[in-house]
Amino acid sequence: MTLTLQSSTSFINIKETKGVKTPDDFLGMVSYPQTKPYCRLVAKSSMQEAQLFHETIMVNPMEVRENEKREKLHELTATHSNSSIRVPVFVMLPLDTMTMGGHLNKPRAMNVSLMALKSSGAEGVMVDAWWGLVEKEGPLKYNWEGYAELVKKCQEHGLKLQVVMSFHQCGGNVGDSCSIPLPPWVLEEISKNPDLVYTDRSGQRNPEYISLGCDQLPVLKGRTPIQVYTDYMRSFRERFNDYLGNVIVEIQVGMGPCGELRYPAYPESNGTWRFPGIGEFQCYDKYMRASLAAAAKAAGKDDWGQGGPHDSGQYNQFPEDTAFFQRDGTWNSEYGQFFLEWYSGKLLEHGDRILAAGESIYQGTGAKLSGKVAGIHWHYNTRSHAAELTAGYYNTRHRDGYLPIARMLAKHRVVLNFTCMEMRDGEQPQSANCSPEGLVRQVKTATRTAEVELAGENALERYDAGAYSQVLATSMSDSGNGLSAFTFLRMNKQLFEPENWRNLVQFVKSMSEGGRNASFPECDSSRTDLYVRFIQESHSKKATEIAVV
Repeated sequence: MTLTLQSSTSFINIKETKGVKTPDDFLGMVSYPQTKPYCRLVAKSSMQEAQLFHETIMVNPMEVRENEKREKLHELTATHSNSSIRVPVFVMLPLDTMTMGGHLNKPRAMNVSLMALKSSGAEGVMVDAWWGLVEKEGPLKYNWEGYAELVKKCQEHGLKLQVVMSFHQCGGNVGDSCSIPLPPWVLEEISKNPDLVYTDRSGQRNPEYISLGCDQLPVLKGRTPIQVYTDYMRSFRERFNDYLGNVIVEIQVGMGPCGELRYPAYPESNGTWRFPGIGEFQCYDKYMRASLAAAAKAAGKDDWGQGGPHDSGQYNQFPEDTAFFQRDGTWNSEYGQFFLEWYSGKLLEHGDRILAAGESIYQGTGAKLSGKVAGIHWHYNTRSHAAELTAGYYNTRHRDGYLPIARMLAKHRVVLNFTCMEMRDGEQPQSANCSPEGLVRQVKTATRTAEVELAGENALERYDAGAYSQVLATSMSDSGNGLSAFTFLRMNKQLFEPENWRNLVQFVKSMSEGGRNASFPECDSSRTDLYVRFIQESHSKKATEIAVV
């Protein structure tokens, strides 16, 4: 995904014992502050209950009534309109919301957390439906029970749910704080045939996601990867058909690493890649090599099909360090254009196949379909846009790489979900030639041209005024290309700290009012490292200062 901070995946710190009270008991025991319209974390006075409820959410009844009024006015539905000034806000649940056994993790703590999110005015939550957990026991053996419990809790609290069909591994990327590999039976097939996963020029394999090169080959115990993904989505529809369109309002279809439509060009595992490296092309498994060779032969250039560019450098280099990505490099030659058209074209075909399957399964259910595109903003101000190219986005100074993606999504009536909505150019290191603001503007233009809805996420875990203000500004548009929804990264203990919680509540309220009356503290209380390990501790003071509005 776009650069995100390593974060705790824990819920509110509530110890689960047999003495834990029910939601009704919980509501009965809270006290209501008179002066602060936000949720506050407190402890009960009793020693026994203080141990049991280390942190408790206080819900302001006036705020709850106001939220209910807003819901009646706006009629929560699965359809978001760009013409509406209201932008519904969802909150991502922890990566480990489900246990490795497929059960809901810490259900009582989750219950209290959902109650708090409802009181904030949030529209709902987002959760990953991990392939590695649901189809863990074998082909076509699905376990949705933990997710069924979560769906019922969301329904009880009046929250909507976005569900990600997560066909990728959790672990090995920025922000991944737990490990959920692909299903064991899939890993068994990969051990027999390592070419099933993406491979770089040095032969390093990446187990995050099945290579798109074998999309249509029966390599997974007699089924093609596309058939496996289709069966999985169909099983979800059958299990949750009664909730689609009312509780489950959106299905985000995973199409690559981190659920994003891209190649795993910048893997963090084992220190392979570090920001702001250009990454590497992932086209060296035998299936991708065969496809490249066939494309070269069809173009009458057999020698172009021997492999990817030999001069494209290594993961952690800068564009000018390579002959391929430098200012007047090979990327802009006849060969470079051929290779990049093939490489990005394969990615578009992959997304088209999966989304066609998703559309056929979920059409008529009332649930929106969405697809996620990564916000690769580093080296955006160079001619070649190297980091985007290695990830599969053929976007350069001379070519728009996002319009073809937007049109492919529009073909299947899929919302384009984009990250880095909270980032500002001035927060980035100059040497990395970043422009998240320019990138977001380009994507907004592409979605408007393709007539596809645009939704957003924040890339970094931030609670400061600058981040919230930037999202608010991005969400609005007088030209019809504002955000249709926004998903906040991510629910954890830090989110529920008093000041951070107050800021979130104010942000949700401002988004519901079209960005009007926004008022945030002029400091970054989260002490966020904006560059994600790029800046050393000695520069932490500067990183805090640039976050101030």
